[in-house]
Amino acid sequence: VQNDSVVAGGGAIEMELSRFLRDYSRTIPGKQQLLIGAYAKALEIIPRQLCDNAGFDATNILNKLRAKHAQVGPG
Repeated sequence: VQNDSVVAGGGAIEMELSRFLRDYSRTIPGKQQLLIGAYAKALEIIPRQLCDNAGFDATNILNKLRAKHAQVGPG
């Protein structure tokens, strides 16, 4: 790997949608919260599979991606 910086693509949109949905799910009560949280988790399957296919440690990369998306915040 020549450059390990995070770039748009490779599941970035799915990670951002997942972050948005997780944040949103915390604002609503009941079973809808669980459903939205599950959908947010399901969106992270795409970047996880891309990491696995590329031979990277998916858990480590996804944690880094979550941190980057949390840093940048909405918008």
